[in-house]
Amino acid sequence: MNQWRWIRSGVGDPAVNMAVDEAILIAHSEGKTAPTVRFYGWNPPSLSIGYFQKATHEVDLEEVRRQGIGFVRRATGGRAVLHDKELTYSMIVAEDYPGLPKRVTEAYRVLSQGLLNGFLNLGLDAEMVTLASEEEKAKYESIGSAACFDSPSWYELVVEGRKVAGSAQVRQREVVLQHGSILLDMDAKQLFSLLKFRNDSVKERLERSFSSKAVAINQLRQERGLTPVKLEEVEQAFARGIAEGMNIHLEEDELSPYELELAEQLVRDKYGSDDWNFRR
Repeated sequence: MNQWRWIRSGVGDPAVNMAVDEAILIAHSEGKTAPTVRFYGWNPPSLSIGYFQKATHEVDLEEVRRQGIGFVRRATGGRAVLHDKELTYSMIVAEDYPGLPKRVTEAYRVLSQGLLNGFLNLGLDAEMVTLASEEEKAKYESIGSAACFDSPSWYELVVEGRKVAGSAQVRQREVVLQHGSILLDMDAKQLFSLLKFRNDSVKERLERSFSSKAVAINQLRQERGLTPVKLEEVEQAFARGIAEGMNIHLEEDELSPYELELAEQLVRDKYGSDDWNFRR
């Protein structure tokens, strides 16, 4: 059984959170760290957008500032996520890791098995979306909001047809970085207040659609007559799930001085800069 690091970073600001993920990727590519699972949170609550999104076209930046919401562009694709009451995870592992498929969608399947186990550990009957048939594609078709949880992609996780985890992946330096959000609670109204729409009617329609397609852990547990879970319980459930899903042992550890130095540099030069965050 292979040993991976388990980093529990606590809360960080948006630039630091993204910089640390990339710093681990760089260190792992250089053979200086083992494969890593990282759990973290956000302070202040923050909006992250995908690498290819146009910040000024899709985000109401004035409203983001007015509400005191943090903002950052991810190195991964996907759509906007409001990070607040959630467990954010990242997995960093070399592309040639035994059993990790070369194809992006198949790699999602392998890495997401641990997430599936985590939901099962919390008493939620999650399943992976395959989108293999036209019927399945139509079932989850998005009507076009800029929000990440609007519709699932291949091998993302749903409970009773509603998306419960949003993930994104990037490959650099022959290393895979997959990170994503596991929502304890969700405030769709606040998320949609931070995005731009043609008019209020479109906004209301998309918000209703989003609320029918996305769901958080404690909403699901409430629907089943279960008590809400706290972050510590969710962390333990997903740590066990990932270890089982990847057939690995997670050894709790801390970031190395080298990773911390890299992260500080990446905050200064990349994730904390307007050139990066508003480049599109």
